[in-house]
Amino acid sequence: MLRAELHCHSSLSYDGRDPVDMLLGQAEAVGLDALAVTDHDEIDASLAAAERAADYGLVGIPGMEVTTEAGHVLALGIEELIPPGLPFTETLDRIRAQGGIAVVPHPFQRSRHGVAPHISEAELAGADAIEVYNSRLFTGRSNRTAERFAAARNLPMTAGSDAHIAEMIGQAVTEIDAEERSVTAILDAVREGRTSVVGKRTPWRISLRQFGGGIRRRLVRALTYPF
Repeated sequence: MLRAELHCHSSLSYDGRDPVDMLLGQAEAVGLDALAVTDHDEIDASLAAAERAADYGLVGIPGMEVTTEAGHVLALGIEELIPPGLPFTETLDRIRAQGGIAVVPHPFQRSRHGVAPHISEAELAGADAIEVYNSRLFTGRSNRTAERFAAARNLPMTAGSDAHIAEMIGQAVTEIDAEERSVTAILDAVREGRTSVVGKRTPWRISLRQFGGGIRRRLVRALTYPF
């Protein structure tokens, strides 16, 4: 079984803090096998992380967190940026056209751009996998709802720390029964549902610190790039 972090953010995200080398170093330190940096509507840092991952003994999975009309979708295994603002189903089509997989993160949390309130159950079930454990949820209710939804439809399940600072990498891990240590094998295994999830909730004080840091960075970005 390979242990993968499939949802985290670098300083290229408007609400992220740390460069990719810090993320890679933390992933190595906590014994992960693979890492996907999934910045908001950006891909350059993820591509850089994928190139450097082998230096840390990791498989680097390129990807991003795409903002669709309905909310957020993780695009794993892509190498070209997918523009934000597209319909949910079109975004899934574009991810698959690049050979990637579409994973829906925190689908039932409206406050964090979960897609479930804005699309049908059939559309949500059309994703390649559902993130059923996100370590940054305060009560865990949305995680449980996501797990019940995925289990009832036999959908593949993943976990992600949703870390916006390096030290939270690995709080939530997807264990993957992959045939080899490669991006292709990992994506195939997730697509086929050969996964299990392990995780613990990000401490509330750290979640608040990440949230506060994100607000500050959003304000700086808005003032620097008002248009």
